[in-house]
Amino acid sequence: MTTLTHLDATGEANMVDVSGKPVTHRVAVAEGCIVMQPETLALIRQGDAKKGDVLGTARLAGIMAAKRTHDLIPLCHPLLITKISVDCQLDEGLPGVRVTAEVKVAGQTGVEMEALTAVSVACLTIYDMVKAADRGMRIEAVQVRAKSGGRSGTYEKP
Repeated sequence: MTTLTHLDATGEANMVDVSGKPVTHRVAVAEGCIVMQPETLALIRQGDAKKGDVLGTARLAGIMAAKRTHDLIPLCHPLLITKISVDCQLDEGLPGVRVTAEVKVAGQTGVEMEALTAVSVACLTIYDMVKAADRGMRIEAVQVRAKSGGRSGTYEKP
């Protein structure tokens, strides 16, 4: 295991100095899901949620959240993100919604946190939009699926 870069020699948390790192093209893809009752999924599919367009609102919330990650997660660098996409797919097998986010940047640090934040907030927004129908929903399996760029190279979830 490598050392944790956010801790100094005394164990104090600090923002990592990335000023000496080269600018590279970086991409991160994260995924997660929200599991719900089949009837709740049907409400979303039919567009009958009282609060409106569940998936459209979740997609926008995820995009907005990725752009604000540095405001939400201590020690994250503010980034000039070049692309954010959030995809919400209905999945009868869960039953629920699978959320995937892809974030791109040309920068000195990665965008995994931005992708994870986008997925998390999109799932939370889905919960908020239909919680009146189903308070037992679960957000699960939020994780990095792939990342590329930077010194650590490419990672793909097996």
